[in-house]
Amino acid sequence: MSAAVTAAKAPAHLLLVEDSETQALELRLLLEANGFAVERCATAEAALERLNEGLPDLVVADYHLPGMNGDEFTRQMRLSLRTRALPVLMLTGAQDGERQGLESGADAYIAKSTDRDLLVLRIRALLRERKASVHSEAAGGSAFRRGRILVIDGSATYRTFFAGLLSQDGHAVETAASREAALIALDTPGAAFDCVTVDLNGHTYDGRALCREIAERRHAASDASGHQAFHLVCVAGNAPDKELLVEAFSAGADDIVVKTDGELLAMRVRGLVRRRLLEEDNQRVSGAFGARERALERARAEAEAAEARAALADALEQANRDLADANRRLTDAQAKLVQAAKMASLGELVAGIAHEINNPLAFILAHQGTVERVLGEVPEPSGDTGRRALAKARDRVGSMRIGLTRIQDLVLNLRKFSRLDEGERALVDVPEAIETVLALLQHKLGDRITVTCDFSGRQQMHCTPALLNQVVMNILGNAADAIPGEGTISVSTVAEPDTDLIRISDTGPGIPEELRERIFEPFFTTKPVGSGTGLGLAIAYSVVQAHSGTLSVEVAQGGGACFVIGIPRQAERA
Repeated sequence: MSAAVTAAKAPAHLLLVEDSETQALELRLLLEANGFAVERCATAEAALERLNEGLPDLVVADYHLPGMNGDEFTRQMRLSLRTRALPVLMLTGAQDGERQGLESGADAYIAKSTDRDLLVLRIRALLRERKASVHSEAAGGSAFRRGRILVIDGSATYRTFFAGLLSQDGHAVETAASREAALIALDTPGAAFDCVTVDLNGHTYDGRALCREIAERRHAASDASGHQAFHLVCVAGNAPDKELLVEAFSAGADDIVVKTDGELLAMRVRGLVRRRLLEEDNQRVSGAFGARERALERARAEAEAAEARAALADALEQANRDLADANRRLTDAQAKLVQAAKMASLGELVAGIAHEINNPLAFILAHQGTVERVLGEVPEPSGDTGRRALAKARDRVGSMRIGLTRIQDLVLNLRKFSRLDEGERALVDVPEAIETVLALLQHKLGDRITVTCDFSGRQQMHCTPALLNQVVMNILGNAADAIPGEGTISVSTVAEPDTDLIRISDTGPGIPEELRERIFEPFFTTKPVGSGTGLGLAIAYSVVQAHSGTLSVEVAQGGGACFVIGIPRQAERA
């Protein structure tokens, strides 16, 4: 559906200027019930401010207003190019209010005591005139022209009187005494009347039928050529009844006045013609500035296009940044997957090696124990040479036991590394478990390393004992080995909404950036040969991964290393 059709179906917007709350509510309910959209202002000053925001289709204003009166309000509107052609219907209860309202520039007047149906008909007539004039083209030619009036009346006396009265206002007046003469005048080429008056009580014609014919011609002329439709004013006798007024408005009349007051009729016609001339003046001004407005529109469009291009460039740059971030995250995820696959394959390899070593080791350990026991039962030889040989044999067997025990520990670590999923999860007391690990490592910590604990997180965690025993022990042992002299190790627990964190930091030299990606690899160690197997952090990493958690390293506040163990809470309940 086009914008024009949509606009045509929208309700007419009326601005009601009325200071009385009671009368404003009554009028608003009446007008909204008849399909109008009503906005109300209590004073003329407020109404002028409202007109600066947007124009309604018609203004209904009370004559008596606080502050600026209704007639002055209308004069102010007529001084502005935007509002000078806006239809104004004046409401008043004063006896001479019609003259005052029309002289100020109002297009129509109606008493507050008038029948409400007639009020609605008058508003619809003014809106019909407004619609016809808004979509019309500007009259060509000079910047000033005389208004053209057609007076249709069967009385020669009245035709002469009213023609002379209107001529005094500078209008060009034509008269017609019959229906045929009126239609010929309307059909004459180039005859563009601004206002046509019809006597409803004409003796030589049917006034209401003629009014209907003229309205049909006006409608056809407006559709065919787009020229402005003239105003149609019906003249009735003194105090016409409601039925006659309703029939006249239904036939197409824009206004109805009594015949007894010629001066008032002249004022009505004068107001209608004046508004038409103002509308033409508006259109001429609009035409003069049309080229400039189009140039401004083109410049505005070019500026908007430039802004759109700049916004598109910014969006493209942001998209490139987002793509780079996504690529970096993808690379990190790929590296983690490679690490996980490497750990899985190494786990299988280590499991096989540990199994192959464990069988002969168990055999050797059993026989070593037997040899050591037998040597212990051998009686002491009598000679010095025999005693020295026996003592040497016993020492060698003891050294063999120490070496075999170290191999057994290594095999045990290898089995732990390759079979970290063994063991059932249980509810573990975190502070108690960490304190137990610290007690086991006391020989390594000694008096040179101070350990501070902050158990602010949850007291209990659902996990396997290896999580705290093996992981925390390996990290604390590495921290103790990394501190060359005196130092501090800090252990803290933190409870986040979905994760439990264990942070272990030290005051050692830290881990270089280039080594942080490798410290969790099996058999990778920075310790001297013979001081470490390189399996401690690898085992810790695998244990944490078995809990669907994370193990990361960062720089501690004191410059050392800080290991962060994160265990998701949903993984614990699984």
